[in-house]
Amino acid sequence: MSEMLTLDRFEEASEIVKKVTQETKLVYSEYLSEQTGNKVYLKPENMQFTGAYKVRGAYYKISTLTEEERQRERRRRRRALQRKRERQRRLILGIMAIGILFVTAAAVRGIAGRLLSSSDSSDKKTAVNASDASISVKDSQTTEKASSEASAKDTLKAAKRKAAQYDYDGAMELLKKDASYSSNSDMQNAVSKYEEAKASCKSWPLEEVTHIFYHTLIKDPSKAFDGDYKEADYNQVMTTIDEFNKITQTMYDKGYVMVSIKDMAKVNEDGSMSPGEILLPEGKIPFVLSQDDVCYYHYMDGDGYASKLVVDDEGKIRNEYIEDDGSVSVGDYDMVPLIDRFVEKHPDFSYRGARGIVALTGYNGILGYRTDISYETRPADLDDNKVEWLDAHPDFSLDKEREEAKKVADAMKEDGWLFASHTWGHQNIGQISLEQLQADTQKFKDNVDPLIGGTDIIIFAFGTDLTTQEDYSGDKFEYLKSVGYNYYCNVDSSKYFVQIRDRYFRQGRRNLDGYRMYYNPDLLEDLFNAKDVFDPSRPTPVPPMG
Repeated sequence: MSEMLTLDRFEEASEIVKKVTQETKLVYSEYLSEQTGNKVYLKPENMQFTGAYKVRGAYYKISTLTEEERQRERRRRRRALQRKRERQRRLILGIMAIGILFVTAAAVRGIAGRLLSSSDSSDKKTAVNASDASISVKDSQTTEKASSEASAKDTLKAAKRKAAQYDYDGAMELLKKDASYSSNSDMQNAVSKYEEAKASCKSWPLEEVTHIFYHTLIKDPSKAFDGDYKEADYNQVMTTIDEFNKITQTMYDKGYVMVSIKDMAKVNEDGSMSPGEILLPEGKIPFVLSQDDVCYYHYMDGDGYASKLVVDDEGKIRNEYIEDDGSVSVGDYDMVPLIDRFVEKHPDFSYRGARGIVALTGYNGILGYRTDISYETRPADLDDNKVEWLDAHPDFSLDKEREEAKKVADAMKEDGWLFASHTWGHQNIGQISLEQLQADTQKFKDNVDPLIGGTDIIIFAFGTDLTTQEDYSGDKFEYLKSVGYNYYCNVDSSKYFVQIRDRYFRQGRRNLDGYRMYYNPDLLEDLFNAKDVFDPSRPTPVPPMG
């Protein structure tokens, strides 16, 4: 028994078929009206893409099919098409065989007959070839149409993601340059929608953009907080994965959007700096994200942290984690892959594809790979951790480590991540001499820059800064500027600290760690409620600093 078509179902069907049909208005026929003595109107359904009205019922029926039914129908149609082509092939072969028989008979009957038969055979072959060509053209046209429709859908999808990330200009440009734009109403409607969205955006005041940062995330708190001499430091400056995920979700729910530091200030050709512009809809709040020491140091081994970053078979950034039995698990165990997965689900958390800044030292290598030259040269003062690691890895190859690290870095940059110097040796920039800074910077440029493609961002270790003065000046700044650093970040507990000067960009960062959540939760209220986030596995009281 067929299902009764209710009014709701009828209205639903009407909306669905609108996607594939054109509105055909009644056309008054003067000739037919005159001939019949009545007012006659024509409904030009021949203007549909299919040339008939039947597309409505057929398309609605198709739209209600389950995926299993769709697959079954596709298989049936493929088999029918194969049978049709086989019949056509047999027909062509039969006609060709007949033609050959005619040619053979003509040869027996003599030259005259042969000439006549040749003419007849030629006509038949031409007919066969024409038929074959007709079939080929039809198939080609069908394939081209399907390909064009698929391409249009892909373009619309790509544009939608750009628009979701507030890149309305990019979305509109993508649509307008598509070959089918002039005839595709969906694309044209999307452009109109994106123009309206762009017009509603406001330019955010750059001096009110906050910057938050983390250290390496704790995957297993039971190993990080196991009572040894490292527990206090971990408790103070680290954040657990559970805390990180809660913070990220809360900030997203509040309307925070991750922006690039390079959207805030631009470097001009002469090395000077100019303010950028961040355009966001009402209710959205920009912030900058960074993470320090993404190197996976030797001293963290066995303490519940990931061991390195890797690129999986799908080209996605993941972490490796060494289990208690020595086996290796691959998953999302630190900030980079966790943010990547979050943006995959929530593209509007990223402004025009922006990610965070990853700050690197170099003395233990980068991203979990032992890329420093000291691992190969083995100087006399090589520290015990490196010696122990090298003894455990007799097959070590510096070239291979650097190759793998560069592969990961390239994939991260492709996803929108930026890299920063954290100084090669995790130096206190305020305490070391200019000569020490120069030597350390050169090590970074020799061992790290080639793997990350260079950087003009420096994030100071220990939360220090070049100076306590309001503006940068002096030998250290001039040196760092001379070797290409334009963006400078320290640690500052205030909500906002932004400087855009003629020669540099400077921004303070807020640490979201155990110390700040325990002792200064009020300083984080604009971002999240620390009580809701604080991991119960974290020992309390959190040890004070100093």
